[in-house]
Amino acid sequence: MTDTEQTTPATQHCGYVALVGAPNAGKSTLLNRLVGAKVSIVSKKVQTTRARITAIAVEGDVQIVFLDTPGIFVPKRRLDRAMVTAAWSGIDDADAVLLLIDAGKGYDDESRAIVEALKARKRKVLLALNKIDTVAREKLLGLAKMLNDDYPFEQTFMISAEKGHGVDDVRTALAKRMPAGPWLYPEDQLADVPMRFLAAEITREQVYRSLHDELPYAITVETENWTDQKKGGAARIEQVIYVERDSQKKIVLGQGGQMIKRIGAKAREEMQVQFDRPVHLFLFVKVREDWGDDPERYEAMGLDFPKK
Repeated sequence: MTDTEQTTPATQHCGYVALVGAPNAGKSTLLNRLVGAKVSIVSKKVQTTRARITAIAVEGDVQIVFLDTPGIFVPKRRLDRAMVTAAWSGIDDADAVLLLIDAGKGYDDESRAIVEALKARKRKVLLALNKIDTVAREKLLGLAKMLNDDYPFEQTFMISAEKGHGVDDVRTALAKRMPAGPWLYPEDQLADVPMRFLAAEITREQVYRSLHDELPYAITVETENWTDQKKGGAARIEQVIYVERDSQKKIVLGQGGQMIKRIGAKAREEMQVQFDRPVHLFLFVKVREDWGDDPERYEAMGLDFPKK
């Protein structure tokens, strides 16, 4: 934006967009595309996003604040309930809602349950069919018709979040729906996420990517200490990976500590790119049985602790 094109409070628009869908629909990948930078972790493991990630995009004189909500599913555990509550809270707070459907999975039971809940809320919703490069055109058109017959979506988009196809059209359409009002964040800010939390998310992503199906879903990472060092401007970051059993700890450590070293190296490399500074990362693995029932762990993840 040039000096002559700068927006003023009188011309600015700003609002919230809730990005919702079933686990692994591609919400975090789409969010990173919409913003133009990596602000949310991505892995093949379901239910990767746990807390609402606030990311910011600018489209002309419009600032769009995205809420990347946890995937909506049928909760079975306390952590599941906290995540689903956070997701619906994002929808209720938003000025616009974008429902993302994995075109390969089609209109499955998880997506139907979300649509039924949206009906009860009587929200205006935009629909994006994701991963279109993996599905035949005839199937896509049939899926779009089926969904629009079931719910009065304002607009339907065919996209590939991974490759970026159709994402600009989605961002433009969302920008048109933002109410008039001053921007909430500086123009160059991409996310409203504490660096300590983002650092923990980066490490959690690398744990999932390195271990795939070897490690159960119930792990969490917390940044316990962050020290800005005067020499070289480096950050010394100490994190704890919490697991529920000794057998899980052995998996994370790996033979001779090789796995934890690999995870640490990849996480440190990512942090140095994100924070644009040298990072000295120290990882520890601790067993904390039933951490999913510990209110402090939920606070660290930015989730409300369900009482039941």
